[in-house]
Amino acid sequence: MLFYFSYLTLRSMDIQKSIVEVIKKYQKEFHQVVPFDPTTEKLLPLDFTDNNKAISPEILNDTTLFNNYLDDLLHANNARYGIGGYGEHRNIYKVSKVFDGRDVDDEPRRLHLGIDIWGKPNTAVMAPLEGRIHSFAFNNDFGDYGATIILVHPLEEIHFYTLYGHLSLASIKNLHEGQYVEKGEVFTDFGIPIENGHWPPHLHFQIILDIGDLKGDYPGVCKFSEKDKWLDNSPDPDIILQMNKFIS
Repeated sequence: MLFYFSYLTLRSMDIQKSIVEVIKKYQKEFHQVVPFDPTTEKLLPLDFTDNNKAISPEILNDTTLFNNYLDDLLHANNARYGIGGYGEHRNIYKVSKVFDGRDVDDEPRRLHLGIDIWGKPNTAVMAPLEGRIHSFAFNNDFGDYGATIILVHPLEEIHFYTLYGHLSLASIKNLHEGQYVEKGEVFTDFGIPIENGHWPPHLHFQIILDIGDLKGDYPGVCKFSEKDKWLDNSPDPDIILQMNKFIS
C-alpha cells in the first residue's frame, strides 16, 4: 500500500508527550519483544545510511546477497541480533517503488520510523504488554512489510499501538480483530523473504500514538521534510524494547 498524506490527523503535541510519559512509567513491567539474554548474548548496531559503504547496489538488489551480508556480519561479531534504524535516513529504500513519490519530482520516503531487529527466520516475537489485535494484513509489494500485525494497548487512561512488520505468513492465519494477546505471549515470528516483503529476516517494531483510520498497515518510512510530525507520532521504540542499553 502506498501512503501519500498531505497532512496528518494526530493528537495534539501535549497529548502525544503525555502518552510517552505514561509508557515510560511502566518500562520495568514490559516483557521483552524478542528472546535475548544480555548476560550471554550480544547486539550489533547496524547502520543503513550512506555512511555504510559496504552495502553496494548489488547487495541491495539481491535478497540472497543481502541476507548473506547480514549473516556474515552477525557471525563475525558473535551477535545474536543486529539492531537499529530509528530516525535513520536510509537510501536503501530506493530499491523499492513502495517508497517513491507520486511522480518523479515528488520527494521519496527515506526516514525510518521504527527499530529493526535483524536475526534468524522464525525468531519468536512476544507482546511487551497485554493488548488486542487491532488489525493485520499481508502487504506483499516488494520492499513492503509483508505479513504485518498491529496491536492496540490500554495503559491507564490512554491507548497506543505497536506495529510488527516482516512476519511469517503463518502467524496471521486464524487471527481476528479484537483478539486478546497476553503480555509475554508469542503471537508471531520473523518471516522469510518470500513472505516478509523480500527482506532478510528481521522485525520492524514501531510505536504509533494515533493510527487514524488505517488498518493492517502504517508508514514505517516518511519523507525527510515531514520527519518531525511522523517521529512525534512514532516515538523511539526503545522506550518499550529497552535494548539499546545493551549495545557495547
